[in-house]
Amino acid sequence: MTAATHSTLFPQAPDSADAVLEGLDPEQREVATSLRGPVCVLAGAGTGKTRAITHRIAYGVRAGILQPSSVLAVTFTNRAAGEMRGRLRQLGAAGVQARTFHSAALRQLQYFWPKAIGGSLPRLVDRKIQLVADAAAACHLRLDRGELRDVTAEIEWAKVTQTVPADYAPAAAKAGREAPRDAAEIAQLYSAYEDLKRHRGVIDFEDVLLLTVAVLQDRHDVADQVRAQYQHFVVDEYQDVSPLQQRLLELWLGDRDDLCVVGDASQTIYSFTGATPDHLLDFRVKYPDATVVKLVRDYRSTPQVVRLANGLLAQARGRAADHRLELVSQRPAGPQPVFTEYTDEPAEAEGAARRIRELIDSGVAPAGIAVLFRTNSQSETYEQALADAGVPYQLRGAERFFDRPEVRKAGSALRAAARFGGNDHLLDDAVDLPSQVRAVLSGEGWTPQPPAGSGAVRERWESLAALVALAQDFAAAQPGATLAALVAELDERASAQHAPTVQGVTLASLHSAKGLEWDVVFLVGVAEGMMPITYAKTDEQIEEERRLLYVGVTRARERLHVSWALARSPGGRPNRRPSRFLQGLRSGSGPAGAPAPAGGGPGGVVRGSGRGTTAAAPRRTPRTVARCRVCGRTLTDAGEMKLMRCEDCPSDMDEGVYERLREWRAVQAGRSGQPAFCVFTDKTLMAIAESVPEDEHELARIPGVGARKFNRYGADVLAICAGRDVGGLDEAD
Repeated sequence: MTAATHSTLFPQAPDSADAVLEGLDPEQREVATSLRGPVCVLAGAGTGKTRAITHRIAYGVRAGILQPSSVLAVTFTNRAAGEMRGRLRQLGAAGVQARTFHSAALRQLQYFWPKAIGGSLPRLVDRKIQLVADAAAACHLRLDRGELRDVTAEIEWAKVTQTVPADYAPAAAKAGREAPRDAAEIAQLYSAYEDLKRHRGVIDFEDVLLLTVAVLQDRHDVADQVRAQYQHFVVDEYQDVSPLQQRLLELWLGDRDDLCVVGDASQTIYSFTGATPDHLLDFRVKYPDATVVKLVRDYRSTPQVVRLANGLLAQARGRAADHRLELVSQRPAGPQPVFTEYTDEPAEAEGAARRIRELIDSGVAPAGIAVLFRTNSQSETYEQALADAGVPYQLRGAERFFDRPEVRKAGSALRAAARFGGNDHLLDDAVDLPSQVRAVLSGEGWTPQPPAGSGAVRERWESLAALVALAQDFAAAQPGATLAALVAELDERASAQHAPTVQGVTLASLHSAKGLEWDVVFLVGVAEGMMPITYAKTDEQIEEERRLLYVGVTRARERLHVSWALARSPGGRPNRRPSRFLQGLRSGSGPAGAPAPAGGGPGGVVRGSGRGTTAAAPRRTPRTVARCRVCGRTLTDAGEMKLMRCEDCPSDMDEGVYERLREWRAVQAGRSGQPAFCVFTDKTLMAIAESVPEDEHELARIPGVGARKFNRYGADVLAICAGRDVGGLDEAD
């Protein structure tokens, strides 16, 4: 996983302002040298927009045109802001403020609150969902967990669109929002939520922007002080600004126009949060004299990937589509995107995991591979499939790298070694920085070879290995660098949340993948009902789903795999069809706009059970409709299908076999460093203990016993079922 454009990890800072411009293409150079007045950069995916705007700021600073402290660059994620600060530092432009809207606003609010309001700023709540639950209780409304989440999102939308509780119902109707509850109830709950915050003396995330706007509007002396500090503004991802963020930006600017905005209307995927591309599309209307630069040279993806991305947008409709950019790949040709149809979702996950295993075995780094899906609920199936295949993975949006316990502990060990290394016997034989880091981290659990398995032990090792790799890159870029210099670099990166690469396949939702890229991308679940998602009803919502798929496609540098399943569960009715967005883009799918055949076309589509063309594993018996073996009811729940009975139907499980299986599983998990469920889930163990298979054929038929697990554990499981001893189990007892 990397940021959206490549750069040397630790480059030397350019020695002059002109040197900052070296390596930029003509359009990027135009961005970098247009330092006065309004500038609008329309930047397609992979065209080097971050490179262009960071070089623009650095060129202005190095040329003496811009003062670092007078520049405020804002973007939408802490990761993007951290990356921007890191790049500016590498270009010799340290001191420039690069922050998210919320971070910049919070900093100003904390500084000016005592002067403008008096006292200290109220406490900021981390999670507002409990407050929403308390407000619902005060209104005598019963909300389940899903409704709580949805109502919280509605309150957030109302606040970023500057809608007060009394105006919520008409505003939601005008915006075409499908509210999770009656609009009047949400308005009542929204009002109670605001009252509860005031009573408890707390503010939420959106209040940070609202209060900053209020202070700047009401206190002209404060506004003047902020404007005296910042004279030049750069806004990244401008297509994603909300009305509230736009209002804050206008207050920062005042009557000036030294503003550079960067965006792509075709990557607007957050309208549900209040984001709108209108400010980007209307920029020339507001600033008729603006310089507009279009970046269309795609340095990220192969011509084959770019062709598919352009084809997706060619079918788009609406205002954003009218301003789409036709990308032109600058890379050598690569393989064609692969479209694969599977019988069901578990088969799709197994197929993706098998292909990923093959790629890794052929030399592709796990960190260069991603599996992207529409909803977070799809993650679990792929986590299990990758664990079954022995593939390390990381969840995008999980714990941040520098917050991991092993990373914090490793940082403390490196810091101590930097201070007192002369007395540390571990460093006696260390001749350079990388060997010093390896010696120190060997005491924290790092080993030259990774541990077996893919559980917590492997994840800890991957974190430490990322630090070892970072030290090697740092030493290569700065010969003679000391351990103290590396510790300072780590501190800087932790502050910027600029994490090193962790060697694991990335699992991420399409929304969270924005701004990232990988060598190989698996776009999974690309079927009607999921892409576009079922609740996307209006033309605008459908088009946003298309843009979301476009974002997914343009994350791939070299290889792209697109797949879908005909049924949700094994044995389910195969009534799904590929996404309408693929119509006319995959061989055999017919012209764009025509109905897609439920089975998909033959050309370019790998048909069958989901095992592709490689047949290393024994074939399973064909899946049929799953029925309860007790009452005969059709089963649809994955857990029930593993048991082959309804959850509440009587069980004939052999308790002795089940307990022996659990003991054996604990031993296997301990040996491999994996969670127990990665060996077999509880449901699979119950299914085995209920059927007590006597031979390989009977065991292979049990759902949850995949080909890889059958080959690895089949002999042990059959021995336990037959009452025979299993090597190592009795010793563990």
